[in-house]
Amino acid sequence: MPALAIRRYTIRVPPAGPSDFAALVELVRGRRLVALTGAGCSTESGIPDYRGPGARPRTPIQYRDFLASAAARARYWARAAIGWRHLASARPNPAHTALFELETRGSLAGIITQNVDGLHQAAGSRAVINLHGAIDRVRCLECGAVTARTDVHTRVLALNPALAQAGAAAAPDGDAELALDPAGVVVPACEACGGVLKPDVVFFGENVPRSTVDAAWALFDHAEVLVVAGSSLAVFSGYRFVRRATERRMPVAIINLGPTRGDGDAAIKVEGRLGEVLPRLVDALA
Repeated sequence: MPALAIRRYTIRVPPAGPSDFAALVELVRGRRLVALTGAGCSTESGIPDYRGPGARPRTPIQYRDFLASAAARARYWARAAIGWRHLASARPNPAHTALFELETRGSLAGIITQNVDGLHQAAGSRAVINLHGAIDRVRCLECGAVTARTDVHTRVLALNPALAQAGAAAAPDGDAELALDPAGVVVPACEACGGVLKPDVVFFGENVPRSTVDAAWALFDHAEVLVVAGSSLAVFSGYRFVRRATERRMPVAIINLGPTRGDGDAAIKVEGRLGEVLPRLVDALA
């Protein structure tokens, strides 16, 4: 398939006319898609992102710090105890529902998501690769035992009753901006071996498991168009799929608010809210 010239279209609020949207529909109609989704897919569910419009600068915990420092782990779990309340109550939005509809109709081979919130699965999507893990699970770094996050959350609150009443602003990936001093926070250990517990997600500075990457490539290989939905592509674990698509002359469509690292590789770039653009795409392809 020949490389496509780079074109950019803008969807405004209220949505722009059909001529601005036609090129995206033309690109994907009759082709099998794979979606690479990022935080912008969940912002309309009330989950903040790292780099979108209005995002507050923040430094997420680094994997090496979590491993090396008990104080860092206490700080993480204190903030996460508050953030989990917000994350666990989040529900899929129209963007998640639209991707599920595309999968149901056979247009979408599946989703490779950088999100850890599980909202694609909650919306009904079945072919989902959680590139960065799932925050509703907790894994022991010693014995590998996996526990439901709700169970660990209950234990954290039982050991630290003050956290149940602490207020905080929600932050990306189930974190929170917590005013409470985490120095005295007691972190529960693995009930099986006493080891260190960590959410079953990929922290900054941590590598995506090889098996997960292989599964993502296998899904990628079933598609003819890569649709990037709500990702700035700043992290290479997601951007690598755009690079592979470019190498294969596979068209890339990007739907995002704001610039992305892959804009120069895109056949089409649509600026817009996913909760508006993706349902429109479903209707147009119907």
